[in-house]
Amino acid sequence: MEGIVVVGAQWGDEGKGKIVDLFCQDADAVIRYQGGNNAGHTIYHGQEKFALSALPAGIISPDKLSVIGNGVVVNPQALIAEMKELNDRGIDTSGLRISERAQVIMPYHIELDALSERASSNRIGTTKKGIGPCYSDKINRRGIRISELIDPEVFAEELKKVLPFKNKEITGLYGGKALDYKKIFDEYSEYGRQLKPFVVDSTELIEERLEKNSRVVFEGAQGIMLDIDQGTYPFVTSSNPTGGGAAVGSGIGPDKISDVIGVVKAYTSRVGSGPFPTELKNEIGDRIRETGHEYGVITKRPRRIGWLDAVALRHAIAVSGITKLAINSLDVLSGLDEIKIATAYKINDRLIKYFPADLHKLETAEVIYKTLPGWDEDISSAESLDELPVNAQKYIQTITDLLDRPVLSFAVGPHRTQTHLISPLWKNSKEGAL
Repeated sequence: MEGIVVVGAQWGDEGKGKIVDLFCQDADAVIRYQGGNNAGHTIYHGQEKFALSALPAGIISPDKLSVIGNGVVVNPQALIAEMKELNDRGIDTSGLRISERAQVIMPYHIELDALSERASSNRIGTTKKGIGPCYSDKINRRGIRISELIDPEVFAEELKKVLPFKNKEITGLYGGKALDYKKIFDEYSEYGRQLKPFVVDSTELIEERLEKNSRVVFEGAQGIMLDIDQGTYPFVTSSNPTGGGAAVGSGIGPDKISDVIGVVKAYTSRVGSGPFPTELKNEIGDRIRETGHEYGVITKRPRRIGWLDAVALRHAIAVSGITKLAINSLDVLSGLDEIKIATAYKINDRLIKYFPADLHKLETAEVIYKTLPGWDEDISSAESLDELPVNAQKYIQTITDLLDRPVLSFAVGPHRTQTHLISPLWKNSKEGAL
């Protein structure tokens, strides 16, 4: 088996869905390994645009095995609604499989997410989808898993145990209104009934179905700089989008991973609060935002925009084992007189090239930039490096030099046909694959 992990190498929204969709064309399976329906993927398939959040991006290729892994938190309502939408648009979702070990996002998770964010004096910028509280219950060993949701008797027993604690938290800590047991049980039991045919032991499925020459794409959500351990804590997500998270969240051994592809925008963006050393609060940032349509897929929030940050990317490469880079949105930079890349920070008169964990240091950091000439040409139809303007080629080469990683692909637009491989993705032949 040849496994390729696709990770976001920045703060999310790098265009991972498009890359996964491209890689899936020659793959046998795609496995989503962490996150929840707070992370959106925009995929252009033919002339149609799909905005996914609960489903793996690979579901758009219905002949592939698509798996929601054990590391994902599942909102059953959102998942069923998204499956129906795709089915209504002619996309067959019957091949989806859901790990019985995945956690279920319950109504009290969503309620607590909103209440805690509203009460906080240091707001993280959560999407209020219940992701954090669900992962918190998982760690506290109070979570409800898919295997329990699909068994009404077991689900009734688990909900009776957990709901009183959650209602005390909602009412006592935040002054909210207690949730009704019967309403939740009736609604979520029905979700469990609808999802039961898709539920499997994903580890066993992978071991049984994926033979030596099979190709598997492991799909992460968010980005490495939002990783709960390695990101800009506490302004992070609640799981591990890193390459290592793929093994844990899919139920496979790390020996199954052959490459980790870091998806990078040609600039940087992030949604929500938290440090952003290269942020552009000026006309250039506004121009990039509008040109790149930088608004959240799910939340529609305007994204914060900044120059490419090689310091943050070095950190992402180190903690995630990134072997190659996929550069998206190169076309968005067309028309700029000059383009900058952050190469180091100066903190307390000391020059550093690593990303510090201390957010207080980041707040005082002076960013050191390398300035490159821009290009005016429309590059949206370029299909190879040679067809790019010389300055665009130099920009890609500079990224390669600064990060010491080869560029696997570049994209000059949002469509799959505008994403071009520079070198082959898969090492193994297709002979003997699924």
